[in-house]
Amino acid sequence: MTTASSRPANHADVQAELTEQVIELQMTMAHLEMTVERLDQVITHQDKNIRDLQRQLQLVYKQVEGQSGEEGIAPFDIMADRPPHY
Repeated sequence: MTTASSRPANHADVQAELTEQVIELQMTMAHLEMTVERLDQVITHQDKNIRDLQRQLQLVYKQVEGQSGEEGIAPFDIMADRPPHY
């Protein structure tokens, strides 16, 4: 049987441990919220970059389609495109 004097100390220990766990959970939650906010900012930035790149690619496709078949993109010739210092 436990005595009345040992109960408050045990109860106080349990209360202190629960308080410590709650504080640790709150800190973890705050850290996770900051991480989610940073990831959201990165995703928003990447989405904007992807949309910009898609628009640029569409412009390039339109330019290539607008060229006549004979003009086309010339194949790379290593001898003709050699820099002058060779």
